[in-house]
Parts: sequence; structure tokens; C-alpha cells
Amino acid sequence: MAIAPERHPHRRVKSPPVSLDFATLDALRTHHPAWRLLRSDHAAMVASFLHRVFVAPNVRVMAAADLAETLEDELYALRQVIGEEAFPKAALDYLNDWAAPDKGWLRKFYRPGTDEPQFDLTPATEKAIAWLGQLSERSFVGTESRLLTLFDLLKQMSAGSESDPAKRLAELHRRRDEIDSEIARVLAGDVALLDDTALKDRFQQFMQLARELLTDFREVEHNFRQLDRKVRERIALWDGAKGALLEEIMGERDAIGDSDQGRSFRAFWDFLMSSRRQEELTELLDRVLALPPVADLKPDARTRRVHYDWLEAGEHTQRTVAQLSQQLRRFLDDQAWLENRRIMDILHGIESKALAVRQAPPPGEVMTIAEPSASIELPMERPLYTPALKPVIADMALDQDDDDVDSSALYGQVVVDKARLVRHIRQALQARAQITMRELVDGQPLEQGLAELVAYLQLGVESFKAVVDEERADLIAWDAVGKDGATLRRQARLPRVIFVR
Repeated sequence: MAIAPERHPHRRVKSPPVSLDFATLDALRTHHPAWRLLRSDHAAMVASFLHRVFVAPNVRVMAAADLAETLEDELYALRQVIGEEAFPKAALDYLNDWAAPDKGWLRKFYRPGTDEPQFDLTPATEKAIAWLGQLSERSFVGTESRLLTLFDLLKQMSAGSESDPAKRLAELHRRRDEIDSEIARVLAGDVALLDDTALKDRFQQFMQLARELLTDFREVEHNFRQLDRKVRERIALWDGAKGALLEEIMGERDAIGDSDQGRSFRAFWDFLMSSRRQEELTELLDRVLALPPVADLKPDARTRRVHYDWLEAGEHTQRTVAQLSQQLRRFLDDQAWLENRRIMDILHGIESKALAVRQAPPPGEVMTIAEPSASIELPMERPLYTPALKPVIADMALDQDDDDVDSSALYGQVVVDKARLVRHIRQALQARAQITMRELVDGQPLEQGLAELVAYLQLGVESFKAVVDEERADLIAWDAVGKDGATLRRQARLPRVIFVR
């Protein structure tokens, strides 16, 4: 008997510590972008600007024109304080310099279909900014919540790796007894509450883990992009069979999803995509932020929607992986086209050379062909004859049906305007990250009844991304006209369908 371990959402798993010997540190000091940023003469200006523009508002990509305009305003304000000689270069020159390979603080790229450069923060720069944020002295340093978290992680690993059913049941019974004891104390009026210090301690740890999680998304996206670059280099230098190349590339792409990082990201994404989990997180954040000890810490206003920031960052990572896959497929198609063109060039070369020597063939043997051989087929190898089946036609007269048939039903077909439904969904998703089927119908009632409802479900599969919550059900109603012309109220109960932007 095997007991499956509990599944938990994405947890930040760090790599083994790097050996801090002289050679390693000297290489990091010379080549690592984060260290180069800290050594820069303009480190204060670069780190403060990038933190204000990218990290604090959780912005992933910004156009060059918008970023240059924002930096120009920042430089103007600094020159008014420090002096006109400070930061003499233009804003766009600074951005291009920060994105150069010898800096590596920004990533400059072009989106498909546009000729305007885009800028994004690199994981190394975000690590340096996060480290700078930890240098300032804190008035309150909590340790209890960290110890409890470490103890809870050890218990989860110990219980999740226990294969003996008897020991697992004993642990479950012990936890049940503790819960029953706590229920009894609460019923008796003994309600244990966290004091102000414990609340502040746990809230600070929550904020630190929330910021680290957003940083991890950028690093996961960077790892996917690095793997895509390695695959392109392998394609460019490949000189073997194309089938072996495709097998190796597809194995490498599958290795991403099957890796620890890929499985952890997929588990986190499945956990966060649940509408029930999102509602639970929203309710918990509103309740915690309303506590007086937490309000005294004056948390950032974006804390209330931090789970939506996780969702946006994860969705950006998903779009990046899909875009890389599409570009890789196009790259393989280009390689196949070049190979076919090379084959045609070789054939044209053979034809031109054959025409050149047609009037004066070269002496001796020009080409050798294997001797022809007869294909022998023995009589006993042939299959036996099988007679074909003859259809039996009954000799009977067909009677003509003289009954009057109402043909109006052929002209009373219902045609659903899917373009109108698509416009309605897109307009609803412009102001919101997701919307349920019930909310769509409430905003624009069904005009064609069940057929229009089925069209919504079909669009959720073909044109939009939809998630079905089997644990919740929605009741959708519409008006229909009966045979006698009376207005009837129809209803349909179905699992909650959520359209996601």
C-alpha cells in the first residue's frame, strides 16, 4: 500500500552554495553583471532608477521610448541637485550602455512584428537590487516565524517521504488528536491569539518570500531563454541527420518540463490558476492587512494584490516559453528550406554539366549502373481468388408519400454571431484579468438561448483560454419563446467557466 505525498505550491528551492574560494570570487568580480553593477561609479543612480521603474511596480517589459523618457526626467532631477555636469550622456545612450554585453544590466530585444526595441531587467540586476535592499538596518528582525517555517518544512519532508503506512497513520492520528484538543479548548473559551510581535514577524517573512517569488519568475524565464539559445547554437553547428537532431531537441525541451524547476513551476501555476485559491488569497490578504499591528508597519499598497502580480509574472513566463517554441519551429522550417534549396542547386549543377558535355562526351566510362535483375514471383505466393459480394436488390414498388410536411422548420435555423461574442469577451477582459461565464451573461444576456451558451463554451476552447472550476457551479438563465408565444424562463447549471486574459 502506497500513500501519495501531499502536493504543495511553488517553493523557492535554491541551488547548492557556491564555493567562495579566491578563484571563484575573482571570476565573479570580473564577469558577473551584479558585481559589475555594485562596482560601477553610477551604481546608486542605476539601482534606484531600475528599482523604481521595474521592480517596485512589477513591470516586465518597457518600450525604449517610454523608458528613455522616464530616465531623462530622472537625470534632469539629479542634475538639478548634483550639478549640470553630472550624467552628461543622453538617456537612450545610458540604456544602450546598460544593455551592452560588458554590462548586462538590461536585456534589449525586439518583439515579433515590431521594430521598436524593448528593455527588460536581467535576473542578475534584480539580485543586486534585492541585496542592496537588505543592507539598511531594520527596526524589527523576526526570527520565530523563520524557525517555525524551517521546522514545518522538515516535518513535511519527513512525512512526505515515509513509505510505511502504519507510521503515516500514526502521524495522522497524532495531528487529529492535536486538532481535537484545540477544538475543545476553543469550545471552552480558551482562544489562543498571536500577539503583535508574532504578527509583525510573520508578516515581514511573508513580504520577503513574496518579493523573492517575483524575482524567481524572471530567473526561470531567463533559464528558458538560455536553453533556447543553446538549442539554436546546436542547430547551427549540426552536421548529422536531421532526425537525430529533432530527437535530441525534443528530448531537451521535454527535459525542461520534467526537471525540478519545471515541475515546481507547473505545480505553482496549477495552484494559482484555481479561482477558489485566488478568492481565498484575496480574503486572507484583506483580513491580515486590516489587523492593527500589520497596519502599523505601513505595508506597500501593492501588497493587497500581490497574488495578481504572481499571476501576471507567471503568465508572462508562459507566453515567453510559447514564443520561444514558435520561434524554434520557424527556425527549423528555415533550416529545412535551406537544405531543400541546396539539393536543388546540386541538381541544377548536374543538369548544366550534362548539357555542357552532350555534344562532346568524355572518353571512357562516365557512369556505372548495377546490372538489371528479374523480379521472380512464385505462383504459390499469390493469394487465392476471392469472389466479390453481389448486392441483393429487392424488386418492390416505392409508394409516394402524399402527407403534407411543414417545411418552415428548414428556414427557422438559429445562427449565432460568434464575432459579437468574441468582442464582448475581449472588452470584458480589457479591465480584468479574468471573468466568469455567469458575469459575461449578466453583462450581455443570451439572445439565442442554449445555442449561444454552447458558442461561449466553444470559444473558450478555440479562441480564448478558459479554466473550468469543477468545485463550483453557476446557474445561467435566459428568456425563451414557447410554442404559444409565451415567454418562458430557461435555466442551465454548469461548472464555473472562467475566461483568462
